[in-house]
Amino acid sequence: MRSASMADRPEVAALIRARAQWMCERGMPGWEGWRDGADDLAVQAGDGLPVWVLVDSSSDAVIGVTSVYEQASPLLWPDEAEREQPSFFLATTVTDPAYVEHRPGCLIAWWALDRAARQGRMWVRRGTGPYDGLVRYYRDVQGWSVVRTVQHQGVTAYALERRAELQPHLPELGLALN
Repeated sequence: MRSASMADRPEVAALIRARAQWMCERGMPGWEGWRDGADDLAVQAGDGLPVWVLVDSSSDAVIGVTSVYEQASPLLWPDEAEREQPSFFLATTVTDPAYVEHRPGCLIAWWALDRAARQGRMWVRRGTGPYDGLVRYYRDVQGWSVVRTVQHQGVTAYALERRAELQPHLPELGLALN
C-alpha cells in the first residue's frame, strides 16, 4: 500500500472500469455508476485527497484503491461524539477482479485496521450503498459489524465498523506497513 500519485490515474481508472465490467457480466447493480465515474474518481489520486493504492509487488500494477479519511461520514455517523472518536473512514474501495485469488479487498481492510491501531485510533469505519451482497461480504467474510442503516434520498446506506487492531500477519503476506 502506498499513497496514490497523479501517475496512478490511468491505472486507477482502468481498474474501476474492469470492476464495472465484472459487475455488469454478473448482473450486479451499480456497475454503470462505476463505469461512468471512473475518470472522476481516478483524478482524485495525487490531488491532495487521502487516496491509497494496493500495488502488486511483482508487476507494480495497481490492483486496489481506497480513500482513507480521518473522520467518518456525518450521514452514517450522525452523532458528533461518536464521529469524534479516533477512527479512519474507508471510502470508494475498488479492487481488480483479476486478482480475486489474492483477496485484495481483505488486504486493504487489514492494512487499514493495522494502520489505525499503530496510530492509536479506535475504529475503522466504512459505508456502502444498498447492495446486500456487499454488506454480507463485509460482515461475513471481512468481519465488519453493521452499526446502522440510514435512508438517504430513497436509498439504504449501511454504516459498518471494526475495532482497530494490529495485523501481525501482513508482513508475511508481503504487505508493507506504510
